[in-house]
Amino acid sequence: MARKVTTQRKVVMTAIAWTLGILIFFPILWTFLTSFKTEADAIASPPQFLFFHWTTESYSEVQSRSNYLGHFMNSVIISFGSTLIGLIIAIPAAWAMAFSPTKRTKDVLMWMLSTKMMPPVGALIPIYLMFRNTGLLDSRLGLVIILTLINLPIIVWMLYTYFKEIPGEILEAARMDGASLAKEIIYVLTPMAVPGIASTLLLNIILAWNEAFWTLNLSASKAAPLTAFIASYSSPEGLFYAKLSAASTMAIAPILILGWFSQKQLVRGLTFGAVK
Repeated sequence: MARKVTTQRKVVMTAIAWTLGILIFFPILWTFLTSFKTEADAIASPPQFLFFHWTTESYSEVQSRSNYLGHFMNSVIISFGSTLIGLIIAIPAAWAMAFSPTKRTKDVLMWMLSTKMMPPVGALIPIYLMFRNTGLLDSRLGLVIILTLINLPIIVWMLYTYFKEIPGEILEAARMDGASLAKEIIYVLTPMAVPGIASTLLLNIILAWNEAFWTLNLSASKAAPLTAFIASYSSPEGLFYAKLSAASTMAIAPILILGWFSQKQLVRGLTFGAVK
């Protein structure tokens, strides 16, 4: 029997949810508002929330000073490229772990996840030297490779979880009908796991888009994505808050829009297999 939820409980939970939502969203809102301020208003004390002189001069200066479209295209190529390559590698790997497990499968999964626990700076020097010696430094290909490798454990873990919810009998029936291994993965497994694959795709695009450590250390100008675009507005002379906020707004707007329009698919994928 379902537990009855009282009106008072609904009101309390709704209030808590709205409070947490506002607290999480407030820094984004503040950055957006600051981008329309002058530098004087941006550092005014006490802070001015809505009643200030609205201006777009920061956006104009950012556009004239920086190649926004170039940084944007770098971010698109790096984030989408690394995610797609990661999926190509992770789908067969997750299939093998989910449907042909061994005694070491869980150990391998835990080892893969443990690689995300190491501070990235611990591997910076050897990776930097390898990239410099192979010509991958400050290249889109180099950033695609490194972001694929650092996000691959998460992709495999998520796909493994989704694949485990698919009945193995369906795949056995496909084999009995003469399906090869490749056809089994492409035509049977993948369509059934579309919600999970879609949510994995979206989450890892977001992770790659927001990655700052590796993109700042392994790129200079040619392959610099939007994270480097934002960092360029922090100078030794000080922080220019209005211009920095304008650059940040321009950098996060595309991924926020993508997340907004794909939220139903994202939620569907994250809850895939949660209800039998």
